Amino acid sequence: MKARPVDNPPNPWASTAVEYLDEIPPARLEVWEDHSRSIIASNDSPDVCFSWSVNPYRGCLHACAYCYARPTHQYLDFGAGTDFETRLVVKPNAPELLREAFDRPSWKGETVVFSGVTDCYQPLEASLRLTRQCLEVCAEYRNPVGIITKGVLIERDLDVLQRLAGEARLTVSVSLPFHNEELARAMEPLVATPKRRLATIRKLTEAGIDVAVSVAPIIPGLNDEDIARVLASAREAGATRAHYTLLRLPGPVQAVFEERLRAKLPLRADRVLHRIRETRGGELTDGRFKHRMRGEGLYAQTIHQLFATAARKVGMRASSVTEAAPDTFRRPARPSNSPQLSLF
Repeated sequence: MKARPVDNPPNPWASTAVEYLDEIPPARLEVWEDHSRSIIASNDSPDVCFSWSVNPYRGCLHACAYCYARPTHQYLDFGAGTDFETRLVVKPNAPELLREAFDRPSWKGETVVFSGVTDCYQPLEASLRLTRQCLEVCAEYRNPVGIITKGVLIERDLDVLQRLAGEARLTVSVSLPFHNEELARAMEPLVATPKRRLATIRKLTEAGIDVAVSVAPIIPGLNDEDIARVLASAREAGATRAHYTLLRLPGPVQAVFEERLRAKLPLRADRVLHRIRETRGGELTDGRFKHRMRGEGLYAQTIHQLFATAARKVGMRASSVTEAAPDTFRRPARPSNSPQLSLF
């Protein structure tokens, strides 16, 4: 894909700002290391169905125009536009930190979700293997896991996933908001095609993995027309559960989304923005808890009914990303280093 010029919305948290007076340079891939001292993040939002998550990466090369995680990059003094997609931050000590967390007496073996922010199977994972190593730690401790991803690279780790599914609990949600490949490419430029992700669902289910399809986000006026086809195709591929969220455009995501929508789908842009406002009380976003994931108003209700009807028609049950997990957590026995006394 041709490199795009650096383009970021203003960052209110940055101490300095850059304004190019001549040619704007291309956004080039940079990888930064984050040596945080912890890896498990807690969540207390009433809109999210899990309490603990692991994020080996910050920023995402998938470059989805709608990604709600873009504002988190601004806390690092980066931008929420092209910086989010090219200035990526990795946590090289993630597996060791996860093992340390599991060894603490306070850890009770609750489900951890990969990832609550950016995709744990984005392209960098192919070489860094941080997600795989973390999953191996989870398998070692028999800790329940949930995975949310668009990345078909998950197929590489079938051996670890099967072990987790057999010895603890594993649920995988494959994000598939589009059935139309042209629309998907416009909004998700560096993600595998919908057809390829359906093949991943099939491969996972054939391997005995519990798979849900995540129709997220639903963008009013754009991919709500795809809901029935996505659910039917995912069910045919083996998924048994489905869930969705409505498009969220917090902070700088509004500017990124609208700019790319107008650039890639100019004839549909005004209609889409109008429909979004119909579900958000006349605005493009609504950050209130219990409203931000589902929206409100007649159009939001119509989307909800359409999703429920389509899921029921193909025999899929609506569910959250994670479900109640059995108490399988066990700390592995460690060999003792103390000398052994013998009577002989």
